Amino acid sequence: MNDRSARVKPESAASHLPTRPASSARSVFAERAGLLGALLLLILVFGSLSSSFFSTRTLISIANQIPDLTVIAVGLTLVLISGGIDLSVGSVLALCSAVLGVTMVGGGLSLGSAAAIALAAGAVCGMVSGSITVLAGLPSFIVTLGMLEVARGGAYLITASQTKYIGSSVETMATSLPILKISPSFLVAVAVVVIAQVVLTRTVFGRYLIAIGTNENAVRMSGIDTRPYRIAVFVISGLLCGLGAIMQTARLATADPNAAIGLELAAIAAAVIGGTSLMGGRGSVVNTFFGVLIIAVLQTGLASVGASEPIKRVITGSVIVVAALLDVWRSHWQRRSKGDG
Repeated sequence: MNDRSARVKPESAASHLPTRPASSARSVFAERAGLLGALLLLILVFGSLSSSFFSTRTLISIANQIPDLTVIAVGLTLVLISGGIDLSVGSVLALCSAVLGVTMVGGGLSLGSAAAIALAAGAVCGMVSGSITVLAGLPSFIVTLGMLEVARGGAYLITASQTKYIGSSVETMATSLPILKISPSFLVAVAVVVIAQVVLTRTVFGRYLIAIGTNENAVRMSGIDTRPYRIAVFVISGLLCGLGAIMQTARLATADPNAAIGLELAAIAAAVIGGTSLMGGRGSVVNTFFGVLIIAVLQTGLASVGASEPIKRVITGSVIVVAALLDVWRSHWQRRSKGDG
């Protein structure tokens, strides 16, 4: 009798993954139409409340301010879909920005070389968080909370708690292009959204992430080692933190160790508003991008009507809670619909 291995090759197992049923074209259209409607409603409301808000200049300004949040939210969305969470993204961005500033100002490196080191620093942070989470079996919440402190402390250490002014040598990505006045950073951020959405929806890797977030044990029983995929999403998140650091540093022309405090909350909010489940297994990078736009318009609109910082925080936090409640309600309704079916 020939012994045959019970392990299923990943390629052949892909068709048997326990993923959620694909959303119909109608439901996807409804979700994005709802997000677009909410975005347009916010623009109209704040445009009617403030004459300075409803202008091309304001909208272009918003577009040029969101690239760093956009790429961070993309990475976090992939982590959330796989069933994890990354609370360290803001601090890792600050660390990568500090690395960029120190290597350019103190080390005399070119922008390209310094940017490569900053990206590597982000990837290493993601690798450490992902490896400890997966190999040690610790909750990603705890591990990335620890990385949040480690990365922020590292940013303070390597900059001696001083803001590093870099100047025009780093401002290329933030300089508005002659056409439409959009910065290269915004175009790069949109490209990241498109690529990540294609990876999520059109590749085996993306399908594995959804399956792992839905039911990791079932994926393991299909013969697939989930550990490399779970680590990979944290590496991607860290790498995008490095990219976000380059974008933010280019916009501010400085590397500030205090940068991006609270950015992880905005990224989580964008993902949740876009319909990404905090329980894993469901999400859309494109919808997260709509979430980023909604948050940016909300914050800019509140500022334009003279809302104080505490009021802006209260309203933004309330939006996050409402989005989370809607996610829970939607999941409950879907389970009931399946049960009734």
